[in-house]
Amino acid sequence: MSTHAAIVTVSPRSPLQVLQLPTPVPTANEVLIRNLWTASTPLDLHQADGGLLVTHPQVLGDGTAGTVTAVGPEVKRLKVGDRVFGFTWRNPKEKAHQEFVCAPEKLLGVVPEGVSFQEAVTLPNNFVTAFHTLVTDLHLELPWPKPEDWSPPPNLATKQILIWGGSSSVGQFALQLLNYYGYTHVTTTASPANHPLLRRCGPPGLRIHNYRPASTAISTLSQQPFDLVLDCIGSLSGSLTPISRIVSKTGAVVAVLLPVIVVPATEHEKPEYDMRPEEVVEWAKGVEVVGVRTHHYLDNEWMGEYLQGVVMPGMLDRGVVTPQKQRVVEGETMVERAEKARGILREGVSGERLVWRVGEE
Repeated sequence: MSTHAAIVTVSPRSPLQVLQLPTPVPTANEVLIRNLWTASTPLDLHQADGGLLVTHPQVLGDGTAGTVTAVGPEVKRLKVGDRVFGFTWRNPKEKAHQEFVCAPEKLLGVVPEGVSFQEAVTLPNNFVTAFHTLVTDLHLELPWPKPEDWSPPPNLATKQILIWGGSSSVGQFALQLLNYYGYTHVTTTASPANHPLLRRCGPPGLRIHNYRPASTAISTLSQQPFDLVLDCIGSLSGSLTPISRIVSKTGAVVAVLLPVIVVPATEHEKPEYDMRPEEVVEWAKGVEVVGVRTHHYLDNEWMGEYLQGVVMPGMLDRGVVTPQKQRVVEGETMVERAEKARGILREGVSGERLVWRVGEE
């Protein structure tokens, strides 16, 4: 049986290792991809340093970009040689920090002409997170394809929306989606260096506030009666605490990316997490707080069938969403690149994605 290299955890905070795994043969609606580029995400850090939802050895990664090398007998849309990208995560053979990825066709889209693999891999996981959260947790309408004369219905068009952490990957995609669909009452937070980036992403009239110092942000933003909030950071001290002091409107909904980071990972300190954003801080009466669970987007039949295979590449091809700024992580070996990316995530990343080469084209 053929084998290939995969990056795995062996225990929390231990050096990553390379494990040789059997290369699957695709069955049913599965597609086998020679994985060429991937992106490292905070979830990789949560799993490698914090052991979050991990059974060791755990293959890391959930952003795939590469070439189809084989297809199962029930595959209808993709063919050998197609350049594809996708958010793949559910079991070891789907994980992305390995040379070959085997996943169902519906988790993969064709990379549009003129888009490189390293650009395409900046999208899947966080595009899906942004779209899923806006629709499922914040109950906004994002029809695809968007009718030519479509605009938000009156009950949604006036919603006051706050995106906390707009320069994050999820924040950028959320702002681009809100812009495309005509939601105009939007406010976001970011460091001043990222304000020009967000003006390019967001709708006309986007209000941008510096989140530091927190006291000033709280004082300024608490004057706005927000209806919908997306916390793209999920930090107990850095986002949840200030948001809980800003949002007080009865019926407001706050969607928080999980896990809540209670203690961040550092080179010398183990991280601590909580999965209960509604409990870790005190919220005003009448405010609904939900934890974003991107991995459940497949529960929506339409999203499960079309979001990655049709909507994501379609929006990228039309320029509705764009590849994000990439920081290419270099290294002599795959494990060296993965380990360097882990170190950068500990230091913090803003306004860009960490991408690295898995295999040779």
